[in-house]
Amino acid sequence: MTYSPVALITGGSGGLGATTARLLLERGHRVAVTGRDRLRLDRFTENCGSPDRLLGLVADAADPEATQSAVDATLQRYGRLDVVVANAGFARSDSLVDGDPSHWREMVLTNVLGPAVVVRASVEALKATRGRIVLVGSVAGFVHAPGSLYGATKWALTGLAENARRALTGHGVGVTLVAPGGMDTTFWDNLGGRPERPMLTAEQVAESIVWAVGQPPGTDVNTLVIRPIGQPV
Repeated sequence: MTYSPVALITGGSGGLGATTARLLLERGHRVAVTGRDRLRLDRFTENCGSPDRLLGLVADAADPEATQSAVDATLQRYGRLDVVVANAGFARSDSLVDGDPSHWREMVLTNVLGPAVVVRASVEALKATRGRIVLVGSVAGFVHAPGSLYGATKWALTGLAENARRALTGHGVGVTLVAPGGMDTTFWDNLGGRPERPMLTAEQVAESIVWAVGQPPGTDVNTLVIRPIGQPV
């Protein structure tokens, strides 16, 4: 390798995004991460100890202008873009049957519009490098959960991944959907706490993301569904 590849991760200041960023840094990438909280971004970038290879950018993943600005800032700083990881997302615990619709808009925009926006913002840069897009979905995008609007957003992302693949494969851009099962991160904060059942770690899922990113040129791994041993559905 004669260059250091560049990755942009949405929702990268904590949880799976931050773990993936650290792992990519260890493997030689330069990394830009986005998040909505400047203080949290600053803490993360300071703790990583790689100031020349890590860029923190304030951006709401569902805001097209902010996301385009993040892509532009990454290109300005590093001169190229090889990998985009659409990681930003969260869940609400309430149901379609008896939930509060006033809580739904932000989740739907972040989980569905956000990945579409970052694909649109980065596509020309990725065509130039014949790069790769990784969309972080969920097992909930393959297995129906009664009344789960969160699950519906992840079904939408499953479809978005294949739509993007078909649109971009002729341009040399790879698209991988990584769909984890239960994972022990701050994801559960809005869901009443972590359930007592087998869980993946953020490190395990990040390894799968980095594995997908590191596939040889000309190969395109499209779907990785990852469950902890002991999760039956």
